[in-house]
Amino acid sequence: MSGPASPQRVWPGRPYPLGASWDGAGTNFSVFSEQAAQVDLCLFDDDGTETTVPLPECVGYVWHGYLPDVGPGTRYGYRVRGPHREPGDLHDPCKLLLDPYARAVEGPVDWGTTFGGEDVLDAASRVDSAPYVPRSVVVNPWFDWAGDRRPGTPWNETVLYEVHVKGFTARHPGVPEELRGTYLGLCAPAVLAHLQELGVTAVELMPVHQFVHDRRLVAAGLRNYWGYNSIGFFAPHDEYAQGGGRGQQVQEFKVMVQTLHAAGIEVILDVVYNHTAEAGAGGPVLSFKGLDNRAYYRLDPHDPSQYVDYTGTGNTLNMRHPHVLQLIMDSLRYWVEEMHVDGFRFDLAATLARELHDVDRLSAFFDLIQQDPVVSQVKLIAEPWDVGEGGYQVGNFPPLWSEWNGRYRDCVRDVWRGVPGTLGEMGARLTGSSDLYEDDGRRPHASINFVTAHDGFTLADLVAYEHKVNWANGEDNRDGTDDNRSWNCGAEGPTDDPAVLALRARQRRNLLTTLFVSQGVPMLLAGDELGRTQQGNNNGYAQDNELSWVDWSAADADLLALCRQLVQLRREVPALRRRRFLTGRPAPGAAHPDIVWFAPDGRPMRDEDWAGAASVGMWLNGALAETDARGNPVVGPTVMVLVHPPEGTVDWVLPPDEWGGSWTVRVDTSDAAPDGPGRTVAGGAPLRVEGRSVVVLERSTAV
Repeated sequence: MSGPASPQRVWPGRPYPLGASWDGAGTNFSVFSEQAAQVDLCLFDDDGTETTVPLPECVGYVWHGYLPDVGPGTRYGYRVRGPHREPGDLHDPCKLLLDPYARAVEGPVDWGTTFGGEDVLDAASRVDSAPYVPRSVVVNPWFDWAGDRRPGTPWNETVLYEVHVKGFTARHPGVPEELRGTYLGLCAPAVLAHLQELGVTAVELMPVHQFVHDRRLVAAGLRNYWGYNSIGFFAPHDEYAQGGGRGQQVQEFKVMVQTLHAAGIEVILDVVYNHTAEAGAGGPVLSFKGLDNRAYYRLDPHDPSQYVDYTGTGNTLNMRHPHVLQLIMDSLRYWVEEMHVDGFRFDLAATLARELHDVDRLSAFFDLIQQDPVVSQVKLIAEPWDVGEGGYQVGNFPPLWSEWNGRYRDCVRDVWRGVPGTLGEMGARLTGSSDLYEDDGRRPHASINFVTAHDGFTLADLVAYEHKVNWANGEDNRDGTDDNRSWNCGAEGPTDDPAVLALRARQRRNLLTTLFVSQGVPMLLAGDELGRTQQGNNNGYAQDNELSWVDWSAADADLLALCRQLVQLRREVPALRRRRFLTGRPAPGAAHPDIVWFAPDGRPMRDEDWAGAASVGMWLNGALAETDARGNPVVGPTVMVLVHPPEGTVDWVLPPDEWGGSWTVRVDTSDAAPDGPGRTVAGGAPLRVEGRSVVVLERSTAV
């Protein structure tokens, strides 16, 4: 280890806030370690020369000191000395450690250097790790938000768009080349125009917390593209910044948020608080392990050298420890208050609820979220499962939370690929999944409806492949799910057969239309509206290349036009985005219930009709029994959605006049041209509905 390059003045400072806090004159450093005997602050010059400053104070296991000569752009880390009484104690001054509260991080992990075959990042190594690990960076927190206002889009008006910061613009011809793949690229005028014309109200960004490219992937010439390998919960990932990692990423991220807000678009972060990039036993010592391994991680009580793993990544953060809970809550508040984000999607959220073993809905983490005056007021979305026993928890999160509805995804896929007996469940999924969410006081927006997401087939591949093609990942095609619930429409993968191609196009239209006519919150995977393919790869986590990046030159113009039409339809028809669950009863002053199910012969369905039903019509009254923000009744068009998954055509008898009179076709998925609808059909008359299609009809008034 290199010694101090020059003396540094150091004052006692203060224990809070944690992290490196510049006040305009100097910087306060504060870091938690319960087991440490000494914590050294290490400062680095531009040439890499290290100056070591022991932190002079420790209060409540928080080590701190104030350096009046240190300002923004300074690179730093920590070295910790402590006991090695038993397995699980990993304090070692040979390891340079990232600050868990660092607002910016610079540089990658260098996996390529060993000494005599020794891995210098492993806990057992006695080689100085400083030349091979990232640095924390002191940042200037000031930013002119210029009256930035959160869009505050109500849940029932929200349309989510899951997007990867880099992959969305890496090949965008309308984005300046130097901005492609960056935060600034994501808010470039050409990108904003696409988002606004599409009609999405919120971008859900795949992980932007500082993350590490895994050793195995780097050795194989790959990269961790998705970013679910966090090492810094306060730092925007430096590779997405045009200006580098010396703090510019913080400013550029704020510019992105500010610009998206000005366009009326919310920013929701996909956050990974369930594990870190340090992996399990034998994984690198980069930050938390070296600071206080026992506090930060769930260790095996029978063998503390091993890690409890509910995530499949080697470790699990210890949500039972108050400083870990504080870390996560401080991080969430930071992103809301300082970075102005509008909500979070929590990766493998069931892990966060594990107090001992079982998933506990009343865990400390949920209690903290519920009472927090900042975090409780933003959009909270759970991925309601993990890989541990009992980890599938769809429908079981507390009232503040919305959830990725995996049962919606599975049901909709099954219906359109022709699995018998699934249409009955489809009724529950179309109406907001009240069977999952209503009994604990939640609303339809608790259901985040999706057909595809980053994990799995894209929409184009869902109708073109029945088997994954993941050979490029270097795992002999073993990775990724085999439960795709997909149908290739008669040919596996690429084909020139016009009948197969036409059917695939129709199936894409069916799936998208089903998504946007369902109660709840629709989530669209970025690029699906353009026909993006990953050539059958259903686990593109390591494909930071053209396989995963959106190919704007291959955009399907007709599909894009349909997506825009569907979002516009949802905006114009309040009955498709209700705030409350349907009741089957009339609104005050209305003649008919809020929902009625019809059979193709034109009669209302009875309970016994569902068992053998192959097709169903969902009639939604434009009188909602809801009020707007000013207390006025919400009234809009009455609509009818005809869902016909079987292959053959049917002459569907529309309800007689008293149920709606004449109807205008708004969407017909059997027609590839999005401007084909518009014809009018009289009530009580038959409408030819093609096989494997959805028809959406509108009547201009409520009844």
